[in-house]
Amino acid sequence: QVQLVESGGGLVQAGGSLRLSCADSGRTFSTYAMGWFRQASGKEREFVAAIQWSGGSTNYADSVKGRFTISRDNAKKMVYLQMKTLKPEDTAVYYCAGSRSLGVPVERGSYAYWGQGTQVTVSS
Repeated sequence: QVQLVESGGGLVQAGGSLRLSCADSGRTFSTYAMGWFRQASGKEREFVAAIQWSGGSTNYADSVKGRFTISRDNAKKMVYLQMKTLKPEDTAVYYCAGSRSLGVPVERGSYAYWGQGTQVTVSS
């Protein structure tokens, strides 16, 4: 079973950086694709980034390409989201998610496991 806990959120000024972490206390982390989603107030939850179980392939939303980097450490059962050049529109609750997919899925429905989320607020 996958149990996900996010950390690293906070308040940052526009142009700043944050690194989100997601820890999995389950036994099968290395076999799951992992993704990050975000949900701004009053909006739908949207895809941000995903990484294949092996780390060999990644996928990003157009809005974060070149600014965000997803990575994972299977030995530590951790997945990270390095966020740079943050913008006020990046403000949202960020969720870590796990999928049994062998690829890098972007659809919410492909992810069976979700963390509780961590708030990221970018001030202008």
